[in-house]
Amino acid sequence: MKATKRPIHAVTTWVRRQPPKIKAFLAAVSGMAALVFIRMVVHDHDNLFVAAEAVHAIGISVLIYKLMKEKTCAGLSLKSQELTAMFLAVRLYCSLVMEYDIHTLLDSATLITTLWVIYMIRFKLRSSYMDDKDNFAIYYVLIPCAVLSLIIHPTTTHHIINRICWAFCVFLEAVSVLPQLWVMQNTKIVEPFTAHYIFALGVARFLSCAHWVLQVWDTRGRLLTALGYGLWPPVVLLSEIVQTFILADFCYYYVKSLLGGQLVLRLPSGVV
Repeated sequence: MKATKRPIHAVTTWVRRQPPKIKAFLAAVSGMAALVFIRMVVHDHDNLFVAAEAVHAIGISVLIYKLMKEKTCAGLSLKSQELTAMFLAVRLYCSLVMEYDIHTLLDSATLITTLWVIYMIRFKLRSSYMDDKDNFAIYYVLIPCAVLSLIIHPTTTHHIINRICWAFCVFLEAVSVLPQLWVMQNTKIVEPFTAHYIFALGVARFLSCAHWVLQVWDTRGRLLTALGYGLWPPVVLLSEIVQTFILADFCYYYVKSLLGGQLVLRLPSGVV
């Protein structure tokens, strides 16, 4: 066991000592290697999007287990859950009026469980809610997302309101985890179930990003034209990449902590 930990510890120590530019380069190379591996293994890339939503649902299930077993919501951001419910509700509406498919069912299940988590935090476990740490002003993300969706949205044949709603949920999903990251930055210590949940979100965001990148790759850019014209296609792809990189640093420390046998994740300053 010690022999296994030594090379892992040596690698993580070396990476930690590198300057930010080298770390960013290593992260980009690792991401590209993962994309190539996924492209070789997964032939139907639509399955990646389904897998992303399934992993998100698993993450919510971990939260439910935490709330039911430990009877505490300490370390969880109510605002992040509310933003998640908001973009899921808007995306569910868009799915019902624009394209009803398996994603609609997955979004419905995830929305129901997210609403249950919100109910538990607001009412049943309110005494353990860390409202002094969950002080991220959500209008910092709601207003920019709303304004951006009015300016940049799909140019399809659907009704303009539906297209704006779709853009809004895409932008909001990209930043919905920020309040949760803010709570973790304030506390510096993340208990296991919350860490598992955030890691699941990171995996889900990466799979979703991989889905879009590989689709663009395989179609040689034709998918961007299918999504519409103007700024919308590249902005959609950019939002997926932003979601992934927002959680990339946390996922690195999560894996490092897991390999080191630590049950509680301790974050250094400036990670999130």
